Amino acid sequence: MTLPTPLTGVVPPVCTPLTPDREVDTASLVRLVDHLIDGGVDGLFVLGSTSEVAYLTDRQRALVVDTVVRHVGGRLPVLAGAIDMTTPRVLCHVRALTDAGADAIVVTAPFYTRTHPAEIARHFRLVASGTALPVLAYDMPVSVHSKLSAELVLELAAEGVLAGLKDSSGAEGAFRSVLLGRRSVPVPAPFSVLTGSEVTVDAALAMGADGVVPGLGNVDPAGYVRLYAACREGDWERARAEQERLCGLFGMVTAGDPARMGGSSSALGAFKAALHLRGVIACPATAEPQIPLSTRETETVGKHLAAAGLL
Repeated sequence: MTLPTPLTGVVPPVCTPLTPDREVDTASLVRLVDHLIDGGVDGLFVLGSTSEVAYLTDRQRALVVDTVVRHVGGRLPVLAGAIDMTTPRVLCHVRALTDAGADAIVVTAPFYTRTHPAEIARHFRLVASGTALPVLAYDMPVSVHSKLSAELVLELAAEGVLAGLKDSSGAEGAFRSVLLGRRSVPVPAPFSVLTGSEVTVDAALAMGADGVVPGLGNVDPAGYVRLYAACREGDWERARAEQERLCGLFGMVTAGDPARMGGSSSALGAFKAALHLRGVIACPATAEPQIPLSTRETETVGKHLAAAGLL
């Protein structure tokens, strides 16, 4: 399908269910997609951080995209991450994702190597010139160690290089600068600005954001759909109540003991444990070398689900 311009609403970054031997569990992936669609989401984003894209082989990435695109069958737009260290490697992913039928490409700045802002801009221009699909920038400085400035994002939007921004930087001031800047910068087509923060969606939408890409949306897609609807209807009291319920649910990401695992293991493990407890996926395994949640930590996830009315 054609990507809506601008892209709006709730576009969860889809978890990648794995089997106990760490292969892609396509049956669980299909159930997860149905769970998200039934929850009323507006699009799907595969092969992002919540999808554990950094841990997947090229074969597994291809299987994820093919499974989701085929099952969705054009009902919703499917955005796919072409996440890799350098431009040539990203372009290889872009070609594969285009052939697989993705509706848009999501790309970070280059990483591992240190890059100048001019090189980051060149990277996005080369990627956009290598595909007819819309390209969205993924601002995630905690992982790629480069913050996309508002000036650079708006410059690339004005050139028609970027169709949107998924901002997971947590820098609310810079996020607002993009929203303010797009009002005055002439762009050839509508430019979507999406927040990746699960816990400040109401504030982001009040500032003028177009939508949200919430990892927690895997667990409770209907909650984020209700939150988005309340904000669009101007019912800020209802929006705040829903946001605060989701903030409580988001507490599950700290279930893992920081003395024995990293924050990513804890958060992704919690999302998958929650999906397993809710009967959506068959196995809560995360990709190696992430450390799995213990039985006690999984029980903590269950308590968050129960408190949010999901168990």
